[in-house]
Amino acid sequence: MIKELFSLDKWKYAFYTVSHPMDAYYEIRHRGRGSVPVAIVLVILFSLSFSINRMSAGFIVNDVDPLEVNALTELVAVLLLYLLLCVGNWSITCLMEGEGRLKDIAIAIGYALIPMIICFNIGTILSQFVSLEEGAFYWIIIALGVAYGLIMMLMGIMVVHNYTLAKTLVTILLTFIAVFIIIFVVLLFVNLINQVYSFFYSIYQELMYRA
Repeated sequence: MIKELFSLDKWKYAFYTVSHPMDAYYEIRHRGRGSVPVAIVLVILFSLSFSINRMSAGFIVNDVDPLEVNALTELVAVLLLYLLLCVGNWSITCLMEGEGRLKDIAIAIGYALIPMIICFNIGTILSQFVSLEEGAFYWIIIALGVAYGLIMMLMGIMVVHNYTLAKTLVTILLTFIAVFIIIFVVLLFVNLINQVYSFFYSIYQELMYRA
């Protein structure tokens, strides 16, 4: 994993997906290109870029109180969402004859965040110099990064699973439903564990009281 993180070829290929997403995602699925560790680092970089933008963007375009931003909490939330999206999409596509592996999905989603990382950082820097009238340029940059990132994500899911566009869109919708189901089941399980713990703890307290 450490070797992959410091491999120049791995990082060059990650940025190659930005200019040639269809070809790059095909290579990821069929020729084993891409790297899960690099994808995870990109997810972390996206979270940090997002938090830095919320904390440091100029007051002209940002009304968030920097003291209310917790970068660590946001990092955990982004990583959990990334995990849920990967698992949710994999579980749905397994039922819909998808060809992509969990590894391919993780790489496709992680690499699709590169435009967002770049544009959020450019936007943060630009926001320090724009006037009120020029604030629209900041939002255009952010919108372009998010839009292109989502398009890359869509193309990545479509290519790694060898789906049509229509089937990909249905799959993405079902993926979000699967994510909500996973969250519901996890919360239900946590609540059950909490109730079992409370039950046995109350018995313990009763025994200690009688003793």
